[in-house]
Amino acid sequence: MRWVKTLLCFVLAMTLGAPVAQAKYHVYHQKSSGLIYHRRHMRYLNNHKVHYVRVPKRYYHVHHVGIEHKIQSQRGKKVTFTTRYILPYPGKNSQHWGNPQSIAMDGKKYMYIVYCPTNLRNKGRIVRFNIANLDSIGVRLHPKELRDAYVKSHGKFSYIQKQIHKCIKAGPIFTTGHGQSLAYNWKNHGLYMWRDKERAPRIPVSNWGYIQHINSKSLRPDFAIRFRLSSHGLTVPGGHDLTFDKKGNAYFWSFPGWCAYVFKGKIHHRSVKFKLTYQKLRHWPGTRIQSMGYNPIRKRLLLLSDASVASFPAKKLKGHGHLTNGSFEWTQFGPKREFEGIAYDGTAKGNLLVNHCPEVLQANHAY
Repeated sequence: MRWVKTLLCFVLAMTLGAPVAQAKYHVYHQKSSGLIYHRRHMRYLNNHKVHYVRVPKRYYHVHHVGIEHKIQSQRGKKVTFTTRYILPYPGKNSQHWGNPQSIAMDGKKYMYIVYCPTNLRNKGRIVRFNIANLDSIGVRLHPKELRDAYVKSHGKFSYIQKQIHKCIKAGPIFTTGHGQSLAYNWKNHGLYMWRDKERAPRIPVSNWGYIQHINSKSLRPDFAIRFRLSSHGLTVPGGHDLTFDKKGNAYFWSFPGWCAYVFKGKIHHRSVKFKLTYQKLRHWPGTRIQSMGYNPIRKRLLLLSDASVASFPAKKLKGHGHLTNGSFEWTQFGPKREFEGIAYDGTAKGNLLVNHCPEVLQANHAY
């Protein structure tokens, strides 16, 4: 009679709704330090081309949310960012996706946005946009259509809204931490991000670093690496930003209080190794570290703060470093909107993610 009981249990489970099996998620514990640091070789670089821009007391909030916007340079290298996509609000099934925190692009097909609702501490989701298909149906010409993709008219979705829905996939909620570090590895085509949990804004839970690999189909982590960034008395509590170059080198930057540090390394399947590059930057772009980017055409690394962006050639970090003040480009922007990240679709024109009317704007030339 055992088989009868088994059958009855199966039927009952199907009737009531069996629990959904969770995807496998493995954390690899790295025993060795993830940091290489040689104090005696460090040198200060007076990169005075870069100017410090304070975070505003109050961010500028866009009132006319359904039209094209521009963010223009005020000082430094000239560039204008113009609306490419105004992101959906609300999200699918009237979900409040929350604040966008970071952006990644894998070339011309997909754009990934990390959303972190303010009511869910250290948690969020990734939403994937098929930008090739969105562009083919003319969304760039009518940015309001993407913004209102999930807003019904007379209780129904229009034909174009249904077409847009096919281009968007919202992933499940998972532990993201602050969420501002999603990055695309141009060499192995993987998506990675820090799991930088905070007990309060900009105060990490611990000194452990976690790098998560994101499955681009399920839009959730499938494995993570746990490690310490500690060497010769220097301890770094993980990172909050991340980017990759064409050779698969990983980068992040930090500001411990007296200068800007740039770290370079490799992320493998079960281990991580970063080194503190040999140049301390006296000048950093602004109050808050928002993001780091890599222009795959110009081969420059970008340091983002709110309304302020600095960049320099990645190759000049090699060896003991060859950066000079002349290596840097810097731009201050207005109005004061929150810069969340910058990503590239294979061209040299950066795609800037901003908040307070969440949208993605594209540069008018190589930047």
